[in-house]
Amino acid sequence: MSNNVTAKPKPETPVAELSFEAALKELEAIVSRLEQGEVDLEDSIALYERGQALKDHCEKKLKSAESRLEKIVRRKRGYWQRAGGPRIGLIC
Repeated sequence: MSNNVTAKPKPETPVAELSFEAALKELEAIVSRLEQGEVDLEDSIALYERGQALKDHCEKKLKSAESRLEKIVRRKRGYWQRAGGPRIGLIC
């Protein structure tokens, strides 16, 4: 194993403060490091824990976005139903 991978990591931003994109980017970097197999055991465990937290955070963000989109679609559907549906020539 390489000795240069045990360098002290920089302080991490709390997962809850990360945007979806930042969390996903960090998660991809963690997966890449773990796949290379040159991280010592303790660092691997720490990376895995951080990766799991990032994965959970990304899933939560995606579910929230999905819920928001469903509400928008339902509102639009409700509008068209109240208005009698779309008319010919009307762009939706």
